[in-house]
Amino acid sequence: MCPLQGRASAKLTVVAVRQLLRFLYVDGSVEMPLAAAVPSVRGGRLSGLPKRISREELQRILDACDRSTAAGRRDHAIVVLFARLGVRGAEVASLRLDDINWRTGEITVRGKGRALRLPMPAEVGEAIAAYLSDGRPRVSECRAVFMTSQAPARAMGVSAIREAVVRITRRAGLGRLSAHRLRHTLASEMLAGGADLPAIGQVLGHRMLETTAVYAKCDRQTLRAIARPWPGAAG
Repeated sequence: MCPLQGRASAKLTVVAVRQLLRFLYVDGSVEMPLAAAVPSVRGGRLSGLPKRISREELQRILDACDRSTAAGRRDHAIVVLFARLGVRGAEVASLRLDDINWRTGEITVRGKGRALRLPMPAEVGEAIAAYLSDGRPRVSECRAVFMTSQAPARAMGVSAIREAVVRITRRAGLGRLSAHRLRHTLASEMLAGGADLPAIGQVLGHRMLETTAVYAKCDRQTLRAIARPWPGAAG
């Protein structure tokens, strides 16, 4: 069913068809309740491959940030956080000035009910420092790192953080890419560089290893070595 649609779109189509059939039955247009006859969309949890971008595309996104402006320096720092630390949108929005320890070179990200302290790469520190020193509005009562560029200045919400990434990816000529795509890209790069799944899960803040295990499917060279031949296939 719905062979030309993605899983999410197919699920919406199935829901719509079932609702139509329920209405037709209640309306008397059909004699039997047919909604239950519509099959569900197959596809288990974590069955797909994480979507990533290439290093060249990531560089295009970083280069698309206009760092000559305050908003551009802010957006560049946001993109670097996603790309180099694999944070979530809510974790970027909740980042506070006190979460950055410049002396030890660490940054604390908060999300899903816990705080995770991570080493801060030089690129991340430089991007945030550039924004804080020449870009962030001087609002002493607000401790949020990322703030709106238009008055009245206030902390950016999750939707504003994510929309900033979309705005930059469009400017880079890559269309609408989600911030999560950068998170997937980091995990895939770590795996290709030799990092094991527990280390990747720790950086991404996963609670369960099975959540991180989906990235193992991205290592196609290793998968080819262990894959069993399809029954009846030639060669």
